[in-house]
Amino acid sequence: MRISASGRRLSRLAPLLRAPRFEVFPSPAIEAAVAEHVPREVTITVTASPARGLGPTIDLAERLAARGYRVVPHLSARLVADDAQLKDIVARLTGCGVDDVFVPAGDADPPAGRFDSALGLLDALAAMGRPFSRVGVTGYPQSHPLIADDITIQAMWDKRHHASYLVSNLCLNPRVLRAWIARVRSRGVALPLYVGLSGPVDRARLLRMAAVAGVAESRRFAAGHAEWFLRMGTPQGYRPERLLDRLAGPLTDPGSRVEGLHIFTFNQVRQAEQWRQSLLSSAR
Repeated sequence: MRISASGRRLSRLAPLLRAPRFEVFPSPAIEAAVAEHVPREVTITVTASPARGLGPTIDLAERLAARGYRVVPHLSARLVADDAQLKDIVARLTGCGVDDVFVPAGDADPPAGRFDSALGLLDALAAMGRPFSRVGVTGYPQSHPLIADDITIQAMWDKRHHASYLVSNLCLNPRVLRAWIARVRSRGVALPLYVGLSGPVDRARLLRMAAVAGVAESRRFAAGHAEWFLRMGTPQGYRPERLLDRLAGPLTDPGSRVEGLHIFTFNQVRQAEQWRQSLLSSAR
C-alpha cells in the first residue's frame, strides 16, 4: 500500500492510530469479518438503520461484546419508540458489559415515538441515572443535508453537559476540519473529540452495499457527501493517509483535545485494518 504521509508526522499520529474506532453497520457477514481481521484494541461502533430499527444494532453489539470487543452502539433517538423500549435497551447493553453509547438524532422520519432529537434521549438517560459511563454526540464540520447550521451548533452546545465526547461527521476537507475544530474550542465546548474520516474503500463494493442498505438511506448519505463520492470516482481521488498528513498539526495539538480517530469503514474492515497497520509500520 502506498503511504504518502511523512514518517515524522506519522510518528506523532501513532497514538491515535493504535486504538481507533471502526464504525460498521449490521449485516450478515460483518461479525465474522470483524472477528477475523480486527484486533481487540480497536473499538467497534455499530450504526443504526432507519429502515431496520435498533434491533440489529443491539443484537450485533451483544455478539461483539461477547467476543471481547469494546463496542459502542448507536442509539438513534428517533428510532426509540418509548421509555419502555429505552429501558429494555439499557438493560440489554449494560447486561453484556457495554458502558459507552453514541447518541445521534437519526434520520427516521417520522420518529418512532416521543424522542425527536438526541437531546431528548440524553435527558431520558440522565433521568435513568446515567447508566453508561461514556456517551458520545455528533459534531458537523460541514452543513447537515437536512438541518440548518445554527440548529446543529446550538444542539452541540445544549448536549455538552450530557456527553463525554464529540464525534465529527465525515469530512474530507482538511481546511474545513481545522477551522471547525478551532471554532468548537473557541465556543467553549471542551469535550474530547474523535475525528471522523473514511478508511480506504473500494468504490464498486461501496455502491453495491449502498444499494443493499436501501435507496432512501443511500440518497440521504449521497446528499450530504457529494464531494466524497466525486473524489471516489477519480483515480487516487481520496486517500485517508493524505488527509491525516494534512491534519497532523491540529490532531496532535493539545489544545484541540483530539482523543482519537473514528474510521468509517463501510464494513470494509479488512482494508481498514491493513491500512492502519501500514501506517503504524511507516510511523515506526
